[in-house]
Amino acid sequence: MMKPLSGFVSGAAALLAATSGVFAVCAPVAEGPARISPAVELPAELPPKGSVEISYIGHSTFLIRTPGGVSAATDYNDHVRPPITPAIATMNRAHTTHFSYAPDPGIKHVLRGWKEGGAAEHDLTERDMRVWNIPTNIRNWENHTTDYAGNSMFVFEVGGLCIAHLGHLHHTLTPEHLKRLGPIDIVMIAVDGTVTLTQEGALEVVEQIKPKVVIPMHFFSEVTLERFVTLFAGKYPVTRSESPTVVLSRANLPERQLLLLPGH
Repeated sequence: MMKPLSGFVSGAAALLAATSGVFAVCAPVAEGPARISPAVELPAELPPKGSVEISYIGHSTFLIRTPGGVSAATDYNDHVRPPITPAIATMNRAHTTHFSYAPDPGIKHVLRGWKEGGAAEHDLTERDMRVWNIPTNIRNWENHTTDYAGNSMFVFEVGGLCIAHLGHLHHTLTPEHLKRLGPIDIVMIAVDGTVTLTQEGALEVVEQIKPKVVIPMHFFSEVTLERFVTLFAGKYPVTRSESPTVVLSRANLPERQLLLLPGH
C-alpha cells in the first residue's frame, strides 16, 4: 500500500477537526493568456428528475447541471471555461488553471477551496444542488514546503447522487478525509501522475473511496490517459464516451466503470 506523501498530510487530523462541523448528507500549469477551449454543446433539455448531467469542459473543469437548472463549474479558471455562466464556481489555488482572478460577475456563488491563514469551509445549498468541501494539503512549488489546506475536494449532491471532484490532490486520504467525504458515487480525479499524485497514488485513492464511476481528468495527453487505463485494467471496466456530456442517475449507475470523456 502506498503511503501518503511525507509532510503533506501531517496535521491533517487537526485540520479536519477544526472544520468538523461540515458533514455530508450522504455520510452517517500552464501560465499565459486565456485560450479558447473546444466547444462543448450542452443538451437543449435539462436532465430528468433524479439524474445529473456532467460535461467535461477540459483540464479539471466540469460543468454539472441539475434537473432544476442549477449549474456548477469545477476548478473555474481563466483558461478553460464552460459555455454558460454557472450559478456556482469552485476553485483551487494550485495553479492559475484551477482558479480565476476575475470570475464572471454573473456567478452567484464563488467557492474558493483555500483560505489565507486557515481552512476553507463551504456547505451550500442552491435549490436542488448541495456543495461542500473537504480541505487537503498541496506542495508549495515556490519554497518547496506544504500549503496546509491549499486544496479542497468538493462534493456535489444532485439527484440522489454524490459526486466528488478531488481538485489538485497531492496525497492519499486519511480516515478523517474519507469520513468527511461519505459514500461517493462518482469521482473525478487527476491522473497526470506528475504534478498531482502519481498514477499509482491516484489508483489507491480510488480504492480508498470506492466509487461506482471514475472519471479521469488533468491528464494532458492521450498517452498519459492510456497509461492510467492500463494501470486500472481488471479493476473497473472501461467505457469510452463519444460525447463530453453524460447523464447519470441512480437507476443507470453501473456497478463499476472507468468513464473516459473526450477532452484533456
